[in-house]
This record gives sequence, structure tokens and C-alpha cells, in this order.
Amino acid sequence: MSKFENSEWAEKKHAKNFMENANIYVLERQRLLGILRSFYRYFSSSMSSEESIKVLDLGCGEGVLTLELLKENDQIKATLIDGSAEMLKNARENLNNYNNINFIQKTFQQLIEDGSGENILTDGFDFIVSSLAIHHLYNGEKKSLFQYIYDNLNSGGFFLNIETVKAPTNELESWYRVIWKEWIQENQIKLDVKKSFEYLPEQYKNNPDNHPDTLETQLNMLKSIGFKQVDCYYKYGIFTIFGGRK
Repeated sequence: MSKFENSEWAEKKHAKNFMENANIYVLERQRLLGILRSFYRYFSSSMSSEESIKVLDLGCGEGVLTLELLKENDQIKATLIDGSAEMLKNARENLNNYNNINFIQKTFQQLIEDGSGENILTDGFDFIVSSLAIHHLYNGEKKSLFQYIYDNLNSGGFFLNIETVKAPTNELESWYRVIWKEWIQENQIKLDVKKSFEYLPEQYKNNPDNHPDTLETQLNMLKSIGFKQVDCYYKYGIFTIFGGRK
């Protein structure tokens, strides 16, 4: 990953555009969020109710993942981390009505560097979640971040990642972009959107800030670190949910 300050996510305009239009062009976004809630409901029921469940939201954006989890349990304690000041500003506004929320402006690279020294996180977490952010890291950086996540999970805690992945062959990769474009077309008609986002699958492919790896590669990374119950929990083209348990 190039330095965050040199990437498009450091630009206020780009962050604002994503927040305003993500539901239009992120393939099956509401289904992805629904699976996140289902996952939380099922697995949080086996955790101790003596203390509030602690959640870490990495690359939190405008706080959508944490907001979805708060719909299931408004007593969770959440820490949200993002490198973008604009994203964190909107996350604070979206979560203004909730208590026990902590915000930290840090890039993934800074977290990885912190992990080799003094960790800024003082508590372990029961759930660590992320959405459409980790694919900006190079392969080696991803594994370092996965290790950081594992180290900051409580025993029995889960990591859940909503992410784009690279197809195992170029032919499949091409078809997945067609699927994505067709979904955007259908969604724009359904929502009567005047602005077209059909260019995004090709832009995603050519964007130098994107460094997706195959799903298999990343599942193997998690297993090698020590994660259990590692699996792909959902997949539609390049969009997937995967993770594991400590």
C-alpha cells in the first residue's frame, strides 16, 4: 500500500463520494451487512454477558459496521479506527447517540508498526470487523495486519472481513467484473439513479491503490497465524465475507 496520505482515500472528495453512493455500487451491500448482523447474533450468544462485548472496527469509514452491530446490541463497546479524518468525522456524527465509542485516526501501516512496539489498544476484543479496506495492503502487509488482529482478539473472539478478492484465473476475474457491472446497471434502474457508476469495475481493476489477493491465499494466511474455523462465509463474484476465530 502506498502511504495513506498519497492515496485517494486521503482526499475529502473521494471519501464523501463513497459515503454518498456506496449502496448503489457496492455489490449486495445490504446483504453483506445482514450477514454481519446474523453472524454477530449467533456467535455473541455464546459469550459471557457479564461484561459488554468489545468490538474493533478497522478502516471504519463512516461507521456503518459498528452502527449495524449496535442495532443488535446497543451496549457494545466499540473502537473505530480509520486513516481518513473525513471518514472519522462522519462516523462520529453517525454514532453520536451511543456511549462507549472510541475513535482513533491511524492507518493500517501505523497499526502494523505499533504492533512491533507499544500497542495503542489497551483491551482485547471479542469481535474485530473490517469492510472493503484491507485490499489496499500488499500481501506481506495483509499478513502483518492479520497477525495484529489475532494478537488483539480475546480467546474465542472472531475476525470478520467484508472484502474484495482476486479471482484465481483471469477469465473468472473478467466475468466477475461483468457480474458487478450488471448488478450496478440493475440497481441504478431500480433506484432511478441518474448518475452512472458502470465504469467502477474497470476502474477498480486499474486502480494502483488496490492490491487484492485470492481468497485462498488469505484464508491460508489466517490459518498459518493460528485462526480456527477459518472459512468463506459468503461470496458473490469478487465480493466476499471471510474470517476466523482465535
